[in-house]
Amino acid sequence: MMKIAIAGAGPTGVTLALMLVQRGISVTLVEAASDFHRIFRGEGLMPSGLNALSEMGLSEILEQIPHRQLDAWEFILNKKSLFRVDEPIEADTQPCTLVSQPPLLEKLILEAQKYNHFEFIQGVAVKDLLSIDHRVAGIKLADGREIAADIVIGADGRNSIIRQRAGLKLEQQPKTMDLLWFKLAANPRFVADNVFSAIGDGENAFAVFHGAEPGKLHLGWTLTADQNIQKISEITKTEWAKKFASISPSWLAEHFLNHADSIEKPIKLSVIVGLCPSWHTSGVLLLGDAAHPMSPIRAQGINVALRDVIVTVNHLVPALLAEADNKQIDRVFSKIQKEREPEIIRIQQLQKEEGRQHELLPKNLFLRKIVFKLARLVSKAVRLSWIQRQRKMRQGVTQVKLEV
Repeated sequence: MMKIAIAGAGPTGVTLALMLVQRGISVTLVEAASDFHRIFRGEGLMPSGLNALSEMGLSEILEQIPHRQLDAWEFILNKKSLFRVDEPIEADTQPCTLVSQPPLLEKLILEAQKYNHFEFIQGVAVKDLLSIDHRVAGIKLADGREIAADIVIGADGRNSIIRQRAGLKLEQQPKTMDLLWFKLAANPRFVADNVFSAIGDGENAFAVFHGAEPGKLHLGWTLTADQNIQKISEITKTEWAKKFASISPSWLAEHFLNHADSIEKPIKLSVIVGLCPSWHTSGVLLLGDAAHPMSPIRAQGINVALRDVIVTVNHLVPALLAEADNKQIDRVFSKIQKEREPEIIRIQQLQKEEGRQHELLPKNLFLRKIVFKLARLVSKAVRLSWIQRQRKMRQGVTQVKLEV
């Protein structure tokens, strides 16, 4: 039996491992973190991601873990609502759903552990690649262990060690922003009507919504590339509450000020967007953020990664079961990239276009004045334009179906 080593037990690595072991492939999955709760993990599943889980037969698992649907998207400019769009949007049959990743990953690991040919190593980082005759033949762990493998798959995120050790290049887009990610006490209004609220005044902006975790609001404060903010650790909870409140409608401003003590220490998310010209080399394949880190706009990372998994399984499983030789396996890697790359390129373009919409106001004082003055008059047109731009980011650019 051919053996696969997967680095990274996020949604990409865990779902791929499960799909492979269910089809008789031996897998060792390695995760550097000692648990799934210590790092930031995106929660947004668009219809494309929900469909991918359905294709993999994993929809029922969502019902067993904390999750919450979004009810609407609302854009608030200068403390007034510009427009609102209810979920599901247009032809979508299901709304965007927020899922708590740690219990999702734990459930999927438990499913994979039902198979004797699955091994999970947690709390140990991959340090290097092993090679035989100029072909990658396994991984070396930080504790000195060496794991032989016919194929190594890097699903270890935007700072992928596998990508670095394999000498694969990531071409990054220019950085336009970073995010500060907060959690704080939920407002009952979000519990009853979970609206993803994008709030700004032309210079500052944040998004806030009720996450999958009960009783918690998630808030992402945008740090633009040219924004000079004082040392984050020196800003008090009360000062953050005042910042949030200063650009919020009155009911939400009151909530921030009254619940300042509940604001948790923010996580700074360094936004990296890019694409590897080649996702593979001899014996190695990159998937998900390791191959194409995505912008946080519209939560595309987890959704496109799940679609990567389906295409990989479609191409790789038949080759592995047929005991394909090394050259055939490498050609399969090329086919996977060829099928997935067009969607990734297009989604990143759409994210970039969406990002430009948010960059216009801070850079143009005259435009800000015009928009604030005419906001009510143009809201219908702006709403329609926004809906049209979301379609492919929600549904995917290409059709992806599990075939094996």
